[in-house]
Amino acid sequence: MSADPFDTAGLRRRVLAAWADSPARFREDANAEEDLVRGGYRDRLLVELAQNAADAAVRAGVPGRLRLELAADGAGGEVLRAANTGAPLDAAGVQGLATLRASAKRDEPATVGRFGVGFAAVLAVTDSPEVRSTTGGIAFDAGRTRAAVTGTGTLAAEVARRDGAVPVLRLPWPADGAPPEGSATEVVLPLRPGARAAVRAALEELDPGLLLALPGLAGIDVVLDGTVRSLAVRYRDAAAELTDGDRTTTWRLARRDGVLPAGLLADRPVEERDRRAWTLTWAVPLDDDGRPVPLPLPQRVHAPTPSDEPLGLPARLVAPFPLGPDRRHVLPGPVTDALVAEAAAGYTDLLAGLAPDARVLAFVPRVGLAGAELDAALGTAALDRLRATAWLPAAGQDAGRQLPGSAAVLAEPTAGRVAALTGVLPGLLPADWSARGHLPALAALGVRRIGTAEAVEAVRGVTRPAAWWARLYAALDGADREELAALPVPLADGRTAHGPAGVLLPDAGLPVARLGPLGLRLADPDAVAPAAARRLLERLGARPATATAVLADPDVRAAVEGSLDAADEAWDTGGDPAAFAGAVLALVAAAGTAPGQVPWLAELALPDAAGGWAPAGELVLPGSRFAAVLADGALGTLDPALDADPGVLRAVGVLDGFALVTAEDPDDLDVDGAPDWADAVLDRLPTGAPPPAWPPLTAVRDLELVADWPAALPLLAGLPPRAWADVALGGVAVPGYLRWWLGTHPVLGGRRPDRLRHRDAAELRGLYDPADADPALLDLLRPPASLADVLADVDTALDLLDRLGDPRRTVPPAVLRTVHARLAAALDGVDVDPPDRVRVAPDRVVPAGAAVVLDAPWLQPLVGAAIVPAGGAPGPVADLLDLPLAGETVRARVESRPARTLRWADVPGAELAAARLGVASLAGEVAVHEPLRAGGRPVPWWPGHGGPDAVDGTPAALGRALAWRAGAWPLRQALAEAFASPDRAAALAAEDAVAP
Repeated sequence: MSADPFDTAGLRRRVLAAWADSPARFREDANAEEDLVRGGYRDRLLVELAQNAADAAVRAGVPGRLRLELAADGAGGEVLRAANTGAPLDAAGVQGLATLRASAKRDEPATVGRFGVGFAAVLAVTDSPEVRSTTGGIAFDAGRTRAAVTGTGTLAAEVARRDGAVPVLRLPWPADGAPPEGSATEVVLPLRPGARAAVRAALEELDPGLLLALPGLAGIDVVLDGTVRSLAVRYRDAAAELTDGDRTTTWRLARRDGVLPAGLLADRPVEERDRRAWTLTWAVPLDDDGRPVPLPLPQRVHAPTPSDEPLGLPARLVAPFPLGPDRRHVLPGPVTDALVAEAAAGYTDLLAGLAPDARVLAFVPRVGLAGAELDAALGTAALDRLRATAWLPAAGQDAGRQLPGSAAVLAEPTAGRVAALTGVLPGLLPADWSARGHLPALAALGVRRIGTAEAVEAVRGVTRPAAWWARLYAALDGADREELAALPVPLADGRTAHGPAGVLLPDAGLPVARLGPLGLRLADPDAVAPAAARRLLERLGARPATATAVLADPDVRAAVEGSLDAADEAWDTGGDPAAFAGAVLALVAAAGTAPGQVPWLAELALPDAAGGWAPAGELVLPGSRFAAVLADGALGTLDPALDADPGVLRAVGVLDGFALVTAEDPDDLDVDGAPDWADAVLDRLPTGAPPPAWPPLTAVRDLELVADWPAALPLLAGLPPRAWADVALGGVAVPGYLRWWLGTHPVLGGRRPDRLRHRDAAELRGLYDPADADPALLDLLRPPASLADVLADVDTALDLLDRLGDPRRTVPPAVLRTVHARLAAALDGVDVDPPDRVRVAPDRVVPAGAAVVLDAPWLQPLVGAAIVPAGGAPGPVADLLDLPLAGETVRARVESRPARTLRWADVPGAELAAARLGVASLAGEVAVHEPLRAGGRPVPWWPGHGGPDAVDGTPAALGRALAWRAGAWPLRQALAEAFASPDRAAALAAEDAVAP
């Protein structure tokens, strides 16, 4: 027999007596225990064992430890052993274990157990639980209880009716055995068949977070198959380190405690009315970086051990809420309301104590998503408390915490935008707090959302360094264009543009610091340095500003073109003409502008040597070769004190050589003689041709100002080829302006180049003197090299006509034969004054009244005046020279009679003559006169005019007559030679003589 230190025999006797006296009491106890096992404590085995271990440790004032081991029982079964430290079993404890709802812990407010029914959870796995303690042991056994009850006659029928089921925990028996060394108490649970799998699974899944609900318990060792899994908790300030084997997790804690007012406990069970002290804990795990990790939803309210109350907040709540009879649901009432309010405050403390990380927004209650009445109350209270607490961070270092109602997030947040707007938008949350997934939480808290347009409005008028604006622009890249239309842009001169449209974005090579006098809306370079900032501003209407682009700006051009007037008016606006000129020169230098590339730069006002201001294009670079060739005072001289690069000065039009001007039409060429040149060009076009479209034109200015042509011509020769290029107009290439102007002015030794000839021009010898100049220069000036060159221009053709009448000149015979005919063609349609003297031989001229133009060759012997060679065009030549034709002055007919008349085919030499004419035989007749007379004088031949041709019988006369008849006048000499050689050998020799 075992010792019975807790008088279990007396307990059994009293219980059995009560049951025997009132079988209904037996039924009541059996039903109550069955309800607990199947209801409130059906899955609480390990939790209740851990709770009892924690309470034992609290009573003893030592750190509690619990060892749970699933092992063989030696009889083929398995047993769950739960050994704990702390206070051992005592009589009150035995009384509590063996009664229903008579807890021995009601006077121990620090303990967790409150109801005296938790031990019933062991009946889910065993029929014979045993408690071994250092003070003694007790055992419960369904079989022994059944036997004891059945021995009482009044209860046997009830046991049978219940199929042998009895209330196991009402009858304790003394038990032998002691707890393991180091433990105060051990609960031994021999497992009924089929319970092993559930117990093993519960042990494997035991959550170390259970320790947070049982502060008296420092650790739990779980032993399975000889392997020990240790669960432990260590508290440090507002954190707890939970260890599960070799893995440790830190949990952030927020604890609150207090004492409930006595008036709130009136509706509490009597046994609990003295338990007014309360402590609640919120806990959330942290990751390795110290950031909170939301627990999966739904959670369960721990009161303090897990209940069935759902919790929609992703954290662990441990609070002594009053539970209903099922031990699984919280009872409504004033105590619950009070604890809800405290829990809301604790939840706010928990979130405020976390590191300011956006993950904390996952813990904000979601209105309308509660799983139960208590969950709704907790969520609503927590949200109200969070709205009223300054716990949200503000963007920027050491910005402190703020109320949600004062906080704001960007509607289109990025880290860059938040960083850029920090300090400008009050209450701005860090960027990662604005993610789309956080919007419901932010909305629930009442955090404002700020759109891009509102943000832009907020930055209007703020003063910030350029680098800050650069970060802002880069951050806003990609935002809606319309909302950014009023985005301010700091300008390089200190002003601010109230929108990017039209602002110039300086290129890296732009001399921004010197361009202030230009008054441009030029952005501060530091504000637009990042590529993203430039991209944004360009998208909003700003324009890239390379030096070339700024130079092309219409405002710059207008300012340059008006700079002389502005200088003369002393810059009423307070400007400085020298500063303005320096800005333009710096801009031109940066742009690398070539001379003449930007013509309007010649309007830039620059200081002259006389102390005034003049357009750059009317100033000469002091000391230049160009200045030396000009007439005194023809142009102004640049002030030598102006410190500027000569290349830049040339680019703006300051002259150190002849300047080129360009235009699309001759009317726009502001150079000497431009209209005359245009007329000369048009005169070269075919008569009746439609007005041509002019190509781009290039001319040279200031030619009329030259005083030293020998020095000027080399300068002109060094101009670009386009200055000397011909102009293609209407399919005809004509001299360009420069060649025309020089050709028509006395620039070569005081004589016009078009009045001289090229040294190699044999055709013009005697008529023109040779030009004496460098051959390369002559190639550019192109003095006439042929008669065609002279006749190509009306002016030079007229000059040639005068030269033909000059007795001091001689004309090569080959030229004289056709020169008058070619002149007549060249001057056709030109109103020409007839010359006083005309040329009739290479070295002979006669008064015009003493000459005629031979229009019929047979009349030549009858003409008494000098004959002007007509070159086959007697009519036009007579018109040109205003001379009569020979046919108009000579009236004659054949007066002699023919000695004989022959067929041309019968004339000796006819066969050869036919061959020369390319015909088979000669047709017609010829009359031979001996002599032939007409007009009272002998003549060699006379055309037949429908009848036989008349000749004096000489070969020359035969040749002329036959050539005229055959229309082959150029063959007259060859035909004469044919008639002079009647034999074949002579004919062949004659043929060879005239063959090409």
